[in-house]
Amino acid sequence: MSQTTTSSSTPAWTATILGYPRIGPDRETKKALEALWSGKADLASTEEQLAAVRAATVRRLNALGLPAHDASIPSSYSAYDQVLDAAVAVGAVPERFADLVGQDGTVDLVGYSTIARGRGAQAPLEMTKWFDTNYHYLVPEIGPDTDFRFADDRGVREFAEALADGFLTRPVVVGPVTFLLLAKAADGSSEGFAPISRLDDLLGAYEDLLAAYAAAGAEWVQLDEPGLVSDSATAGVEGLADLVRGAYDRLTALAGRPRLLVATPYGDASGYLASFGEVEGLALDLVKGALPADRSVLAGKTVVGGVVDGHNIWRGDLVQALATLRQLEGSAAHVVAGTSTSLLHVPHDVSRETQLDERLRGWLAFADQKVAEVVLLGKALGDAASVEAELAASAAGRADRLTAPGVVRPEVRDRLAALTPEAFGRSDYAVRRAAQDEALHLPALPTTTIGSFPQTTEIRRARAAWTRGDLDQAGYEEFLRTEIDRVVQLQEELGLDVVVHGEPERNDMVQYFAEQLDGFAVTQHGWVQSYGSRGVRPPILWGDVTRPAPITVPWSTYTASRTTKPVKGMLTGPVTILAWSFVRDDQPLGDTANQVALALRDEVADLEAAGIGIVQVDEPALRELLPLKTADQAAYLDWSVASFRLATAGAGDATQIHTHLCYSEFGEVIDAIDGLDADVTSIEAARSRMEVLGDIARAGFARGIGPGVYDIHSPRVPSTEEVVSLLRSAVGSVPARQLWVNPDCGLKTRGYAETTESLRHLVEAARTVRAELPTGAPVAN
Repeated sequence: MSQTTTSSSTPAWTATILGYPRIGPDRETKKALEALWSGKADLASTEEQLAAVRAATVRRLNALGLPAHDASIPSSYSAYDQVLDAAVAVGAVPERFADLVGQDGTVDLVGYSTIARGRGAQAPLEMTKWFDTNYHYLVPEIGPDTDFRFADDRGVREFAEALADGFLTRPVVVGPVTFLLLAKAADGSSEGFAPISRLDDLLGAYEDLLAAYAAAGAEWVQLDEPGLVSDSATAGVEGLADLVRGAYDRLTALAGRPRLLVATPYGDASGYLASFGEVEGLALDLVKGALPADRSVLAGKTVVGGVVDGHNIWRGDLVQALATLRQLEGSAAHVVAGTSTSLLHVPHDVSRETQLDERLRGWLAFADQKVAEVVLLGKALGDAASVEAELAASAAGRADRLTAPGVVRPEVRDRLAALTPEAFGRSDYAVRRAAQDEALHLPALPTTTIGSFPQTTEIRRARAAWTRGDLDQAGYEEFLRTEIDRVVQLQEELGLDVVVHGEPERNDMVQYFAEQLDGFAVTQHGWVQSYGSRGVRPPILWGDVTRPAPITVPWSTYTASRTTKPVKGMLTGPVTILAWSFVRDDQPLGDTANQVALALRDEVADLEAAGIGIVQVDEPALRELLPLKTADQAAYLDWSVASFRLATAGAGDATQIHTHLCYSEFGEVIDAIDGLDADVTSIEAARSRMEVLGDIARAGFARGIGPGVYDIHSPRVPSTEEVVSLLRSAVGSVPARQLWVNPDCGLKTRGYAETTESLRHLVEAARTVRAELPTGAPVAN
């Protein structure tokens, strides 16, 4: 049995959430961090600004109906990333950053940022996607000798800060099992070493962390264990259920600890619920997951039923949600209405979106509205009659979506229904390669970029002035032409082989297309954290999709008129447009993807007709949407690959189709990537030091491949020698004829000084390795 925990005087919750957006409604966190990084603010003032965001968040949640004194308000704040927070807290700082750790074990905000962003030749922690979301986390590096200890008490101090302000919150920490399941083996680890083997050693740090929270007055601590819902994260771990049981038996045996709420968001963790033993609370994702078949595992516990979707922005079906919560009654000691996941995946407040169509706005629930939904459900659990009118209004709002104009367009449905298998296939690759060689005349190891160039202050100001009406259309277009001229000239001076226009007209690679397609809406303030200080405003895909007019053709043709080099047209693929939008939930995703694909197919045809011989259709999110359960993945890959092929298969043999993927566990989806049948695929590889090469070689990938040699998510500039080393590794694994040389991703977030220097090194390295190839080596496809 568990040992005595802290005071049980806290009132029972009726509603809670698993987390809340931490960027601030006006991206205050981003602005504070970036001012620190640029030297415009000092450490003390930055900490004050971040503390203000935290305080405002707690007060806002209280105002929305979560009580101040029952720990239903989560303390889920992070300045950059929750996994990095856990790594710093338990002393898992890589040796190359050891000097950033103070004598007391803490890491200040400057050091914390350095671990996330790198410095000089020292690479930051690798970044990859967080389950099936558009959030990206920093991957801990764990080795056999990592010295786990409770080292940094920032989270405890933030809890105490709220308590001093009159709010008893619930600290949220990445759980120990998930922390290790998501980690990678540190460099120098023995072959076959798995970070999960260090679980017993890590638990001591978690015991001390829980003790510190208890000493500070915490009555509940939330431990997030989403790693257990992912087949990818748990693959190859023998006896994992027993490991979980042993870990939580040990944590619950800690005398004087806070009560523990273990959350398993993003899917179904039913197979592990019994392993959490004597924890006092379980938070279940009942949107992506299901009610456990064996309800006995809930006996005696507080159970948070995650019936409000933390992933998407549609108003919930509260009648059905209440019915689901009712099914938990009788099995659990106490049932609480909750969200399925943290709300960090949705914007703050839909009421600020005054430029959205009023009818559409009535269908939506951002974070604040979702808090209101769980509060309403909490009341309904006690007395449904008291909120009957609110439940009826919710149902009416959902029903209104089904009949609104534009939700269903018969002409779109008819075009999809008429598609034949031939619409999804191109000629044999060997035929295409010969036609493209003749048309493009590229050297071996051709150099290019992924598409975007830095979005400067001047670009953002011009776009804002145009949006406000202070700059007319003619003036804005002249500004864009001047910017494209500058980017083309720079690429020619650097010696890049394939030129792009730099995308100065695009605010975001998905939002830009959403603004040009019917069936989408965009927000003013709907920012969502992607990673660190990087935020995006996902469009809202609410109806059937059509393309009223060409989107990219004018700027691509203008670029082609300014250079004699091949120009690459730039499109965002259907899967990525879905992944990085809030997508309608009233039809299968595959149907929606095909609607977007048809619009893109028309765009590819228009680019080709305008003389653009290379078209890149980016799919960086292909792996992102991959279901966490293996049994669900084949169906997803079938429709996602089909939608890409539908978008691109109309191109002629001589038109070279590129695609781009980033933050992908390439090996997991290699067959699907092969199935895309793109002529050239560029992928993230620099931060992971070309780990992907083994997957490429083992798969026998036969078409063009561009493993990134420049990590654009860090401000550091790779040296020519570093890029040469990466390219030599690539040539050693993949036939040179297939290789392209490119950065990991677009350059939008970088500055021109670092971009220019990095690309110069990239071109110099390509020329160096090109000269080392056997005389007469064939050109790239």
